[in-house]
Amino acid sequence: MSAAGGGTSVLKSGVKRLLARAGFDIVRSTRVQGGVDDFIPFEATMRAARAAGLSVGDYIDEVMNGTPGATRSTIDELRGLGVFTAGPDTVLEIGPGSGRYLEKTLEECSPGRYEIYETAAPWADYLVDTFGVIARPTAGSSLAPTPDASVDLVQAHKVFNTVTFLTASRYFLEMARVTRPGGRIVFDVMTETCLDPGTVRTWATSGGTGHGSFPAAMPRRTCVDLFETLDCRLEAGFLAPLGVASTEVLVFRKQG
Repeated sequence: MSAAGGGTSVLKSGVKRLLARAGFDIVRSTRVQGGVDDFIPFEATMRAARAAGLSVGDYIDEVMNGTPGATRSTIDELRGLGVFTAGPDTVLEIGPGSGRYLEKTLEECSPGRYEIYETAAPWADYLVDTFGVIARPTAGSSLAPTPDASVDLVQAHKVFNTVTFLTASRYFLEMARVTRPGGRIVFDVMTETCLDPGTVRTWATSGGTGHGSFPAAMPRRTCVDLFETLDCRLEAGFLAPLGVASTEVLVFRKQG
């Protein structure tokens, strides 16, 4: 383990010990069906974040996931890649959950419309009330209410490593459909880049009996080849923390 990795582990353990001594619950559902509905329960998470004196996003990053600053670092990488430079007027996010990426995206740009597709009604209602976003009805694999070529930035964070292969693939087709020429598509998947033998062993021995479809792997080549057929070119990729390991964030630009 690197010095940086060791430092993160120490920080993670220290935060948990402090919160436990103060009587704060560390929220984590044991029922995960590939979505945020049970994995990050609304009421308990909000209550625990308030008790810890943290924002919802920071509570999830620091306490639940043990990855302090993970959301901020991903947004910083995307800024460095110029994803927000053009000032996207329309943003669509799949599975925003607690809104931790949504909130930081709004710090980087001021879209005239921000659409969300969120299957957990309490979180969707919270995001609409807090950020004024538009919640679209969702069946869990389609963006049907959004017209073709109407969105400047389509993103999904920590979504496609929690759903099945076919669900992710159906969303990929939809993401390309709704993105206008020149727009960007950003999402993370657990590619082979993230799955060296040591990491696979860590996932397999990290405890528990598994969480349904999480963690779900997706071949990088499959993503790149599919999006090429949809007239979307890969611009960049970088690693981001995910549980005991990492996930790969991919950035595509719609051609045409």
